[in-house]
Amino acid sequence: MPGVHKNPTISFRISDYERREIEAKIKASGMRKKDYFIRSCIYNRVCVVGKKETVYMLVEELQKMQEYLHQLHEQILAEDIQITSAEIQELQLDYEYMLKAILWMLEGARYLWEGKSTAGKEGDNCGGNKS
Repeated sequence: MPGVHKNPTISFRISDYERREIEAKIKASGMRKKDYFIRSCIYNRVCVVGKKETVYMLVEELQKMQEYLHQLHEQILAEDIQITSAEIQELQLDYEYMLKAILWMLEGARYLWEGKSTAGKEGDNCGGNKS
């Protein structure tokens, strides 16, 4: 039957700031939103495993950001700014959250270039359960 689910739904309200930060972390993790929330709630951390697809997605996101900033820079130099200050503030927040999420993910993978495991450290994105 359409519209009938076997499992219950959990919902909650969050601020726009929290929503943007969470969505950036979900995007950086490469996980489905459902899986991200479940792992975050049950294990109090999220294990992000660097897959080629996730890394490519992040590179594409960074390239889009760079291209848009370059266009904005060109507009500023030409004194032909086509963006409002409110749009600039929105852009700044979106970029800030995405960059924080990417740094968060890289922090969890630091052991790859340092040769040490970061599992168990407060605030890690990779806990003991890597299912």
